[in-house]
Amino acid sequence: MQFRCEAAKRHRALSRNCLGWSMSWIYLGAAILLEVAGITSMKLSRGFSEPLPSIAVPVFYVFSALAVILALKKLDLSTTYAIWSGVGTALAAMIGVAYFREPLTMLKIVSVALVIIGVIGLSLPTPGREQSSMGQDH
Repeated sequence: MQFRCEAAKRHRALSRNCLGWSMSWIYLGAAILLEVAGITSMKLSRGFSEPLPSIAVPVFYVFSALAVILALKKLDLSTTYAIWSGVGTALAAMIGVAYFREPLTMLKIVSVALVIIGVIGLSLPTPGREQSSMGQDH
């Protein structure tokens, strides 16, 4: 991202691409937070017996999906999905432990660490690949 943004400063035509790419990461972050809010609302709905969290579930998920769709305009599918699901899983596990008093076991810690390692692995650039499809409209 640093290289792209520096190039954008020199070439006005690239500045839109840099902004679009940065906005895609913002959309992805929003999608993660909305998805985690959705799963948390599911828990709070107590099997859809509580009205407010029950209404919040589809709202959070629809907006999460919309944000992911916007992020995918510029980001790779594998990277986007890995980060969205992986970070969402880690955050949901942390909320489960901190807020819902779920047990924090060694197995849970190792499992979340493996999810994070997987997300990092899928996010690394592929050797021999000139440039990602990021920043290209399809």
